[in-house]
Amino acid sequence: MDHITFHYDTVLSDVHMLVSKPRHLMTRLNHVGQPVFISNFKILSDVERLDSSDSGKRSAEQKSVSSREDCEKDGEEGNEEPCLDEDGDLDITRRRFRVEDGGRGRDLVCPIILKQSSPGLEHEEEGPDDEDKCTKDIIKIEHTMATPLQDVGKQVWRGAFLLADFILSESDLFRGATVLELGAGTGFTSIVMATTAKTVYCTDVGEDLLSMCKRNVSFNRHMTELTASGGEVRVRLLDWLQPSLCTDADVDFSWTEEEVADVYDNTRFIIAADVIYDDELTSGLFRALHGLCSNCNHTCTIFISIEKRMNFTLRHMDVCCEAYSYFRRCLSQLQDLDDGRCSFRVQQLPCDFAQFFIYERIEQLELWKVTATPRLSDEVCSNPELKSSPGLSLYRPVSCVCWTLTRIQTLGSSPAGRNPARLPWTSESSLTHMCLPCLLLSCAHSSRYSTLWPKGESTPLCM
Repeated sequence: MDHITFHYDTVLSDVHMLVSKPRHLMTRLNHVGQPVFISNFKILSDVERLDSSDSGKRSAEQKSVSSREDCEKDGEEGNEEPCLDEDGDLDITRRRFRVEDGGRGRDLVCPIILKQSSPGLEHEEEGPDDEDKCTKDIIKIEHTMATPLQDVGKQVWRGAFLLADFILSESDLFRGATVLELGAGTGFTSIVMATTAKTVYCTDVGEDLLSMCKRNVSFNRHMTELTASGGEVRVRLLDWLQPSLCTDADVDFSWTEEEVADVYDNTRFIIAADVIYDDELTSGLFRALHGLCSNCNHTCTIFISIEKRMNFTLRHMDVCCEAYSYFRRCLSQLQDLDDGRCSFRVQQLPCDFAQFFIYERIEQLELWKVTATPRLSDEVCSNPELKSSPGLSLYRPVSCVCWTLTRIQTLGSSPAGRNPARLPWTSESSLTHMCLPCLLLSCAHSSRYSTLWPKGESTPLCM
């Protein structure tokens, strides 16, 4: 595998595209037969960042000077005849090949037999072979390359580097916090977050992906053990298309009751890196964000990094980015949403913070901040009767899937003419599941209890 083989449905991250001699990084085959690679990503020090920025400026200046010189040469030598060979072809002076290492003109090829791992073996092989070589500024990541679209989480993307740069630049903001990452993939951003946060829930879907993520967390335990503010990374299953967190003990990477309570009680930040590429998954992401934030009784801040990938489409006959356009529509509708339970404020952040990793920070990379503020919690805290209500302690039960929109809108808190059921990230199945304590607290806003549920339907309890 000296060269990566592409198929019609294969995608490759730009982070891995310029890796030299990728065959030397292959370690094994995962249990689905995909080659697994290991890459080391260095966190640049202050001196290295200054050197890289200076070298970047110098290279830009050199390019501008060389371009001016080329233009001058072209003007002076514009009438010069090109050098042709006897057949009339352009004669190019080729660089002489230098023979080194005792006359060998090519790299020594050492065949390596890669064995396919079983899922059980992948769980057992959690520690790196060279733990003594682990340093504080090196992040070791196991990943795949050139995967189908459904396995893009097994690669490292530029959006993860952008979000990691922001985390390291604003480390005081996340210090000692509980953080939830959605669509963590290889776990790169969660590992960086664990250098400053107290607890990081690293979530995604797929047993093979979560197993790879768990191995990466094990590879980089030195990142948190060597720092005083380092925290713990817990790899867990979270499917955006499912209405609740899985607490079945028989399922791998499931949640405990204590962890679910910790997420709703203590999570201050939710992060997601480069997860916008499919409209259905984008809808699931916004449903998950709304459900998580609505069930929290405190303000929660969301950071989403995204890369706009432009493509030519026959439908538009132009270059566009449909996934990004759909993401912006969902952001706008989330900010306009007024369901009486949670308000959202959307803001795009400038990407002028320090760069801690070596990658190309292109202009298509963006960072968005969404601030979710619960409204019920403010009113409950200011109302002694609601504060002493016995149902308040049951607010946000563990298996509550209270993502209701339409029924709450009927209380009269929505602007005239708004139909929340038309929001692209809502679903009909989420409109009839609401726990009884949440229902009682919601009814405190209005005496029109009969408008909450259609006639003939019983009050739904927690699932």
